[in-house]
This record gives sequence, structure tokens and C-alpha cells, in this order.
Amino acid sequence: MRPFGRLTAAASRFLNKRGIYLGRRSTKLHVALYRRSGGRFGGHIPGWPEARIALLDHTGAKSGLKRTSPVMYFEDGASIVVMASKAGQPTNPAWFHNLMAHPDTTVQTGPTVRDVHVRVASGEERARLWSGFLAIYPGSEFYARNAADREIPIVVLEPR
Repeated sequence: MRPFGRLTAAASRFLNKRGIYLGRRSTKLHVALYRRSGGRFGGHIPGWPEARIALLDHTGAKSGLKRTSPVMYFEDGASIVVMASKAGQPTNPAWFHNLMAHPDTTVQTGPTVRDVHVRVASGEERARLWSGFLAIYPGSEFYARNAADREIPIVVLEPR
């Protein structure tokens, strides 16, 4: 593990154990930098170059408002796989609920925007995809422990 990776992982664990989730506070800046740079800035988790970030668009389940969330991903064939970890908090992220209500959306990886349909992985597929997250970002294991009774959903974004 790289020194900067250890630092970012330690900071994330410290904040998450105290119930501090910075997602909503930092999302607007992250999305703006990512979009302006075509993913060159904000395209991976600092210190973890294999842990790439995508911009996931979604429509509010109740509000109908268009939103964008940065999410960690990896590719599985033609599909993009993301986890609804919310950094290990006890509830699923709002974007997950929004996608369940409106499963057709778009995702941006680097400069490329793709039309996708969302589904939740289960069973053996979920286990296989979860191991992919452990391989690219070992902090995923902390997220699972911290989430306690909540099984972190693995979301598959299939091309449409």
C-alpha cells in the first residue's frame, strides 16, 4: 500500500467510525472537477489508482430532481459495477434508492458517457463482484464491517 493510500484510508475510517459522511458536502466540487477535466481530476481515490471513480446520474425517487454522484467502480465485461457502500454507514445511499425507482440512467467514466440500465447483483454473482472491490480497494472490507447488519448492495450498470 502506498503511503498516501494509507493516509486516505485512515482518514476515511476515522470519519466513518464517528458517523461523519462527507459525500454530500464534497460531491458538487468533485463532480465539477471531474466533468471539466474529463475524469483526469477526481477520477480515482487518492492513493489508490486502481479504485476508479465514475459519475452516476440519477433522478430523485420523490423529488424528480436530476442528481449526480461520484462512485467507485470497475468494469466487468461491458458492464460497470458499483457498490452502494455510503462509506460503511448503516443506510444505503440516496442514489441507490433513486436508481431502484428510475433504473435507466447514464454514467460517465473518464470523458465517456454511457446509457445504462441498473440491476442489483445477488448470490454467486454478488460474491464474485464483491471480491473485485476488495482487490481494487481494501477499504471495502472496513465498509462492510462498519455497515453492521446492512449488506452493501452491488449494482450492475448494463449497457442499453
